[in-house]
Amino acid sequence: MDILTERLSLRPTKASDVPALFSFLGDAQAMRHTAYFATLRACRRHVAGHEWQRRRLGCAPWTVRNRTDGTIIGWGGLFEDPFDPGWGVELGYWFAPSTWGTGYASELAVASVAEARDRLRLPELRAFARPENVGSCRVLEKAGFAIERYVPELERNLYRHALAR
Repeated sequence: MDILTERLSLRPTKASDVPALFSFLGDAQAMRHTAYFATLRACRRHVAGHEWQRRRLGCAPWTVRNRTDGTIIGWGGLFEDPFDPGWGVELGYWFAPSTWGTGYASELAVASVAEARDRLRLPELRAFARPENVGSCRVLEKAGFAIERYVPELERNLYRHALAR
């Protein structure tokens, strides 16, 4: 199911999307605040693990396209991490550096919170951000998340959003 926002198209990720996603998910500098994938194969494996979770749980990161021209500009949304389980459903987002500062992450975050509340009927969401990633911290705060605690082993703040029904 595709979700349309003012400027974005969010849809389940296809295998054919992975090379475009790898252009930024495989960029160590761009992904310095999160994990990056050194090879296209590793990126494919990661995306496939999340798509398996979509079939099982009903959510996984979407491929994010610019509605104007259809260009793949990001990957993100709701997910339960198949590679680090136990945190519950999270919001995460990864965008091409050329899109940073445009408000796309905030637009995705608002759509994700609405999806979690209205369709999935979740009681809460979690998210992680490194304290030095000021832009990401601001996106989460604007979307209604608050810091719950610092998680030293992940070197990240854990954020929580209680979803009102």
